Amino acid sequence: MSTAKKSFIKKIIALILSFGPGIFAIGYTIGTGSVTSMIVAGSSYGMQLLWVLLLSCLFSGVLMFAYGNYALISGETALYGFKKHIKGGKILAILIIVGITFGQWNSLMGILGISSNMLFEILAMNFEGLAPYKYETVLTIAILIIAIFYGIMMVGKYKFFEKVLVIFVTFMGLSFLLSLFFVYPLPADIAKGLIPSVPEVEGGKMMVAAFVGTTMAAATFLSRPLFIRGKGWTIANLKQQRNDSITAAVLVFIISAAIMAVACGALYYGGAPVTQVLDMANTLEPIAGNFAVAIFFFGTLSAGLSSIFPCLLIAPLLLADYQSGELDTTSKQFKIVTFIACLVALIVPVFGANPIKTQILTQVFNVFVLPIVVLGIILLVNNKKVMKGYKTSIWVNIGLFAALFFACVVSYTGVVAILDSM
Repeated sequence: MSTAKKSFIKKIIALILSFGPGIFAIGYTIGTGSVTSMIVAGSSYGMQLLWVLLLSCLFSGVLMFAYGNYALISGETALYGFKKHIKGGKILAILIIVGITFGQWNSLMGILGISSNMLFEILAMNFEGLAPYKYETVLTIAILIIAIFYGIMMVGKYKFFEKVLVIFVTFMGLSFLLSLFFVYPLPADIAKGLIPSVPEVEGGKMMVAAFVGTTMAAATFLSRPLFIRGKGWTIANLKQQRNDSITAAVLVFIISAAIMAVACGALYYGGAPVTQVLDMANTLEPIAGNFAVAIFFFGTLSAGLSSIFPCLLIAPLLLADYQSGELDTTSKQFKIVTFIACLVALIVPVFGANPIKTQILTQVFNVFVLPIVVLGIILLVNNKKVMKGYKTSIWVNIGLFAALFFACVVSYTGVVAILDSM
């Protein structure tokens, strides 16, 4: 290999490894919940919901930026700031902890269920004798996965978590982008997808809410101040924090849109909506061959594994945020809470539930905490005393109020969708 090529590869690796706390934003956002929602939407409605994804990513970038700036300027974390500076903030903070933990732990069940099912299908292709023992094999795989991740959590180092996530997210992004070379939607459908509309079919409203629940995840913004602290950033890193927020939001949009586009190209035009984990791969195979199936499998598996970390971290993160603004990954509380999360994660594999249905419903529940999380940061970043004289720009405020309106509308849509499904 030439020196120039080696130098280029080293630069790419250095760029990937230099990624900041935004890598956790991608880990939270693009898991099997997001992949499932994008595949189901792409296979059922084509590119019709691309506008929802675009708005969600735009507002996510604004919120990541606002929470990051608040952390660097005030020196405080989010829930600790809510409790300290907002009237009734203690109750709000507790509601947020309960709501987000419920949503993320539910998501964790689906993530582990889908990842275990995918690994079983890969094993079953090579060892046909496993087919009659699907339940036992899936459960065993799930226990092994969660045990390995719990062991990794006990290492308790931010930089270690970050490096593991970088590997998973990189493989995931490349896998889904490569899949686009095999199947893709019509350009006219992409253009139509940017025009706001809601599918006038059963489950259309729920899918809109699920989209926002997975892409505009409240956990992503609330955890950002703690991850910024873990990274060691200070007020001198304001510009770096802004660029990290923009990069994370853009990458979430590109990867998510790629997944939806592949599902649209492979399934929507053939009238084959997704209901089971393997539907996507089975339909891709005759169109693009085994290689495309392997790539997509690998991407979905990477998405699932990259989300287990943040989902296990969320409850101890929020509790630490509320208590002191400091996360101690070696504490007894951290070990106990993450162990409980591991047990919760096994519920779907133990009961053998359909992980796809579990994931979509979980994403809908995630939107209900969102308006409170957006309103909280609006109050904090516009408090001159808290922000030490730093004035939040009119454009950031416009973005935040637009995000609040969007979050309220989608939460209402989620309520209507759940009531309609009863």
